[in-house]
Amino acid sequence: MDYGTYRGILTLVILVLFIVIVVWAYSKRTKNRFDDAANAIFEDEKAHSDTVSKEEKESEK
Repeated sequence: MDYGTYRGILTLVILVLFIVIVVWAYSKRTKNRFDDAANAIFEDEKAHSDTVSKEEKESEK
């Protein structure tokens, strides 16, 4: 086996790895996890605004 064969095998391995990652990323099993992660920032924002509004109400008293 020469250098070109090793490069061909490495290219094939990387291609298969890429396809596996793409299939995993777009599978229906991971959709809920990705949606939760994408919306997490909005949940933090809501919690922050609730905290700020409580502090404002307390300061008005």
